[in-house]
Amino acid sequence: MMKFIKQVTLEQINAHRREDMTTHLGIEFIEVGENFLAARMPVDDRTRQPMGLLHGGASVVLAETLGSMAGFLMLPEGKVCVGLEINANHIRSVREGYVYGRATPLHIGKNTHVWDIKIHDEHHRLVCVSRLTLAVIHAE
Repeated sequence: MMKFIKQVTLEQINAHRREDMTTHLGIEFIEVGENFLAARMPVDDRTRQPMGLLHGGASVVLAETLGSMAGFLMLPEGKVCVGLEINANHIRSVREGYVYGRATPLHIGKNTHVWDIKIHDEHHRLVCVSRLTLAVIHAE
């Protein structure tokens, strides 16, 4: 089991957010463990597509937000990570409430990370499975 290098609280992680897509969609981090990071996102007018279902793109935003922040927590000072590739399989539709995502590491290397992100509904049913590959680069 891998542990995050940066030891932070949920308050610190949520304070790191800015006025960006994450805050616009209502994403908030809800749990940080030894080797996972979890967040939730509302299913509302900001995140639904025209047929009233959770937009697949919103699920991808939640997945990339989780994986990118988790990757950042694995890095020493002077390094950052950026997305190289993300995929998502949408399993179940959701019309209301919240969806909950959890990112866990599949590979933490010197130059790349691969994260597994699973998103569930409020009844713990699988909504989306995503895999995110991050590139580790020097901070500017």
